[in-house]
Amino acid sequence: MPSLFPLLAVLIWSGNTIVNKLASTRIGPAEIGFYRWLLAGLLFTPFMLPVVWRNRAAIRPQLGKLAVLGTLGMAVYQSLAYYAAHMINASHMGIILALMPLMTMLLSSIVLRQPAGTPMLLGGVLSLLGVLIVISQGDLAALLAHGIGTGDAMMLVATLAYGIYSVLLKRWQVPLPALQMTYVQIVFAILLLLPLYLLTPRVGVTAASLPLIAYAGVLASMAAPLAWMRGVTLLGPARTTLYFNLLPPLTALLAALVLHEPLPASLWLGGALTLAGVYWAERGKLAAPPVVASKPA
Repeated sequence: MPSLFPLLAVLIWSGNTIVNKLASTRIGPAEIGFYRWLLAGLLFTPFMLPVVWRNRAAIRPQLGKLAVLGTLGMAVYQSLAYYAAHMINASHMGIILALMPLMTMLLSSIVLRQPAGTPMLLGGVLSLLGVLIVISQGDLAALLAHGIGTGDAMMLVATLAYGIYSVLLKRWQVPLPALQMTYVQIVFAILLLLPLYLLTPRVGVTAASLPLIAYAGVLASMAAPLAWMRGVTLLGPARTTLYFNLLPPLTALLAALVLHEPLPASLWLGGALTLAGVYWAERGKLAAPPVVASKPA
């Protein structure tokens, strides 16, 4: 069934949010960020390096754009998520990630001059309200008084970075096959994360952290994007994007089962408002060409 591909991708990405949280007590954020992309790069290299080398003449003019994309979509986005996992729970991270399709649509309306429309604007307000309820744990007055926490701010910036990545991907229309683009971006991510890895304290790969690195490097970085791209091919970008709305409830469910995180009323209410807003905005965009990139690793 075609729907199994995006469902598999979203399930893997939901599990990766749990991995982010588990990693916060077993390995440094700079370490797992570097090891994750290093593992994916090493596994891709035997298949992709010969292809990339043969196509180097076409790739060379695109290296600047691919460096920017790798910085935003892989280095900045995922590194901030690993650091945020030290401060907030996985359920919060999943709800904030639900803003990603909406941020992409709003940014595309500005950068690509695609009209926003009433459904998107109203959906944006509704989703933002939902995220604020989750972040404040239902106490919006306290949020106004004290502001948002560092972990929540990191996740919001991470989500914004991936939204910019998606819009630039659409605007630049880099004329390269998806797998070649992904591989070159991974190489840039490894190079960019190497200094951070070398400059921070390290505990090394342990028996406790190795499964987390393997999940992030193989399933979240390789299998999920491939499944998502297959879903886009079979279902079309508009229908596939709607499956991303399953990420917050799946993340909350996995967090409760695996991490024993509580599911307070504020999480249910905020999550429902966030999903309703994103769904409303996306339904209003189905008639227009959507901005869809491979979803977050």
